[in-house]
Amino acid sequence: MLERTKAHPTDCVELRFVVPASKADAVRRAVAPFIADAEAGVPWREALVIADAELPGAMVKGGRVKEGLTQAQLAALVGIPQRHVSEMEHGKRPIGKEMAKRLGKALGVGYKVFL
Repeated sequence: MLERTKAHPTDCVELRFVVPASKADAVRRAVAPFIADAEAGVPWREALVIADAELPGAMVKGGRVKEGLTQAQLAALVGIPQRHVSEMEHGKRPIGKEMAKRLGKALGVGYKVFL
């Protein structure tokens, strides 16, 4: 039996404040020493530890999970066996242009993300 994946603890929390406009600067000054530099972002390709060859499969899985679909449900929408979806997600089956278009339509994204 598979065990549930435990959520990893994070060391950052996003907080949002609703304050009167007249108090906004005072609130910013008060919390400034505790705020991480929002401008010090990292490009997504550097933060994502996925090789370029694995990226199409990760995009299939990401789109599928975002839509709340199982591999079998996605396979039914696209008209392929479930094992093909699994093979695409694991980089064992190439995703051609026609399949990318079908996946894009099923997942509501542009097909080029799968190529």
